[in-house]
Amino acid sequence: MLHVSATIRHPSTFILMGIPGMEDYYHWIAIPLCLMYIIALIGNIGVLLLIITVSSLHEPMYIFLSMLSVTDLILPSSALPKTLGIFWFNSKSISFQGCLAQVFFIHFIHCFESAILLAMAYDRHVAICDPLRYAMKFTNNIIRKLALLGLVRSFCAVAPLALLLHRLPYCQNTEVPHTYCEHMGIARLACADVTVNSIFGLTSAISSMGLDAVFVIASYVLILRTVLKMNSLQARQKAFSTCTSHICVIILFYVPAFFSFFAHRFGKNIPRNVHIFVANIYIILPSMLNPVIYCVSTKKIRQIVHRLFH
Repeated sequence: MLHVSATIRHPSTFILMGIPGMEDYYHWIAIPLCLMYIIALIGNIGVLLLIITVSSLHEPMYIFLSMLSVTDLILPSSALPKTLGIFWFNSKSISFQGCLAQVFFIHFIHCFESAILLAMAYDRHVAICDPLRYAMKFTNNIIRKLALLGLVRSFCAVAPLALLLHRLPYCQNTEVPHTYCEHMGIARLACADVTVNSIFGLTSAISSMGLDAVFVIASYVLILRTVLKMNSLQARQKAFSTCTSHICVIILFYVPAFFSFFAHRFGKNIPRNVHIFVANIYIILPSMLNPVIYCVSTKKIRQIVHRLFH
């Protein structure tokens, strides 16, 4: 009877506690987060408008970049408004369905963004290692199919996470020590065995983002081998310059992603507030910096932006 009375099937709301131990600094933390969010919105909307309106940017590389900008708009918008609400207005409650929706969108966008980065790595690989077949391999129809495949894969990898959370009975404690709803953070509030959640979450991440990272590294190993075989120094510099921005974006995405993922499961010695802070930085920092990196490192975009402002 005690077990039954301490268990509820689905709570009406969860309470997002923010960053435990840093309550006195919420207003100060919220200011840079809000500024980063605004910069991310302006930068990614600007990149999208630039690619849509300038016909010379209607090429595979920039089409993939426009997809990346869309994900960089959706991802922080799935978490940051609620986080800022917690920090500024103490608005901590979130409905059960809203929490599951947040889990789905955050993980779905992460997975789809990883698929886009893999497609961009393959794009650079073909452009440098097999340039004569580039036009044949990257038609608009193939790009649409790659995007659809990425969406379907992301849905299949992430939808079960929300379903697994929905099937669990939850304890009376509905306080989530985080600024947004995250799969295992919610699962640990359940009054049931969550081994299936843990195993599926780990398997899903490794089989999607983990494999993507392996293939991205493999692509760049092949690119590096091809570039080093080039006789012309100018050709080498041009090849490296086309890859620099993408490599920076890859590092920004995968390093904090895997740190956050493994720290949540295996980093018992890492302070909780450090883990939550890194998780928030991971949500917003790549989205803010990606447009800046591409505008600075990509010569074509840099020239167009320069003409617009002069």
